[in-house]
This record gives sequence, C-alpha cells and structure tokens, in this order.
Amino acid sequence: MVKTQRLISAIVAALMATTASAETELTVYTAVEAEDLARYAETFNESNPDIKINWVRDSTGIITAKLLAERDNPQADVVWGLAATSLLLLKSEGMLEAYAPAGVEKLDPKFVDGDNPPAWVGMDAWVASVCYNTVEAEKAGLTPPKSWKDLTDPQYAGHLIMPNPNSSGTGFLDVSSWLQIFGEDGGWNYMDALHENIARYTHSGSKPCKLAAAGEIPIGISFAFRGAKSKAAGAPLEIIVPSEGVGWDMEATAIVAGTANIEAAQALVDFTVTKGANEMYNSGYAVVAYPGIAKPVKHFPEGLLDAMIDNDFEFAANNRAAILKEWQSRYDGKSDPK
Repeated sequence: MVKTQRLISAIVAALMATTASAETELTVYTAVEAEDLARYAETFNESNPDIKINWVRDSTGIITAKLLAERDNPQADVVWGLAATSLLLLKSEGMLEAYAPAGVEKLDPKFVDGDNPPAWVGMDAWVASVCYNTVEAEKAGLTPPKSWKDLTDPQYAGHLIMPNPNSSGTGFLDVSSWLQIFGEDGGWNYMDALHENIARYTHSGSKPCKLAAAGEIPIGISFAFRGAKSKAAGAPLEIIVPSEGVGWDMEATAIVAGTANIEAAQALVDFTVTKGANEMYNSGYAVVAYPGIAKPVKHFPEGLLDAMIDNDFEFAANNRAAILKEWQSRYDGKSDPK
C-alpha cells in the first residue's frame, strides 16, 4: 500500500512538473496604458493559456531607450505596443526578428512594415489633440485656441502642459509633426514661442490631458482618445483639433532578435493581428489596423481623422536622436523630475 501511494505521489509530481514546464514565460516590453495591460494579457490567454506574459511597462521614450541600451544583451522577447517610429529605429539597428504573422495580409498595408517578411506589424493609431478644460479656462479668462499657433498667444502663459518627447511618444509625435507642418526652422521657432507659455513638460503622453481633466491646468497637449475617455467620465473637456493638422503615430508589435522563446513570441504576434485583438484595441483607439473593425469612440472629435497629417515616419525615425537632442538643449529646464 505504501509503495502504491509513493508511486501515485511520484506520478502526480511528474505530471505537475510537466504542466509547469509547459508554461512559457515571455518578457514583453510595452508603452500601452497601464490600465489596459491585464485585459490584453487575459484576452491573449483565452487562446494561449500556456504562455505567461511578464510586462515591462513605461512611456515610449523610456522603453525605446531601454531596448537600445540592452542591444547587446536583450532582455525582452517581444515588444507589444510601442510607437512605429521607435520600431523603425530598432529595425535599423538590426534588433528585430522579421516575422509574417498568420493573417497579416488582412491588415491595412500602411500598418505593416514594407519588408517581406515584415519586421513589425501595427495595431492601432493615436492622434494628437488639445484637451481644454472649459471650467478652468473660463476662470482664467481664456478663449479656446483654434490652431497650434494660437497656443503661442500670451493669454495662455503658464496655462499649458505638454509631454517631454524624450520620454513620451505623444510628445515626440507632436515635435516631429510640427517640424513637418512648419518646416525645420519654422518648427523650432514655433516651439520657442510655445515654450514661453508652457508651465511644465510631463514624462507621460496621457498626463497633460489627465491633469486638464482634473482641473489642475486649463490646457493639456495630449492625444484624442485620452481626452474622449476623460470626457466620457464626466470631465468638462473640449477636445480641440488644431487647424494646421495633427501628428499621429501607430502602436506596433515586433519580436526582439535573439529571443530564446521564438515559438511563443510568434504565437503572441500571430494573436496581435487577429480580428479579436483589433476589436480589443478599438475599445481604446478609434483607428485600428484591421479594416472594418473600428467603431466610433464616444466623444472622439469630429474631423480628427481628416486632420491627420501625411506623416513621414522615416523622417521621424531617422532624425529622432538629433531632434531629441536639440529639444532637450532648448526646453528641458521645464521638465518634471524623472
């Protein structure tokens, strides 16, 4: 009897060990909003229960810098939700494992890297906008801006917050878009004038809108979905689409070259392009990679999609380091402490 019990215990232990070893853990770097990560993992695990995601989450600039710093000793298996401009930079450094996920041909081509197989695949797009707290603005005697250039009016001095582009993808898409809209000299001249009105630069792309929604500042340069989400929660916000056009970027996914978990990484990337994954993205973004999926987002500003500039992603990626260095030398004195 004792021998039988020992045998049963050994079998159970072996089965438990086999089950444990069957689970693969993926280290996934992301700049997705922290509140969405559990939902992303849960949705993925519905079809891939034996792959555990260990998230490393920070703002776009910090995740990009971390990946570059780890170039010779990669710690991530997959990047799921990082600006395409960052992934273009990583691609140029040879840091991505090209892979064509099953079903990639169903995506809008502008959301897929042009190489075959692609180095990265897009998920969704986020678009710049201005979050304007009508209550706080009225208290301060402000009038709503209609354009980016309006924000240089002295009436807005000290009433404006925007993201630091070295930390935030939203901040970088603002800066790179202004350089495209106004030209290089005109863009820096614009930012010089804007800087005079900036109260501070945050290290998060969503924070300026969150602060405006909370009434801590009348105006926050952020992205449209964050404004729509805050407005839906009852914040007295007007989401303004500047008349010159707005910058945008897409979140995208890629496998990090050298991963020891290539099959699990490919399974994750396969999932990221599915209809179900894009339906999940649409709960947070009005523009997604899978055609026909996107449904209207409540309070999303009218005319925003038409206002999206013809963004030159190659320009943004190839000039990223120089742009960030110049921005830091001019304006970093007003940045929040890291």
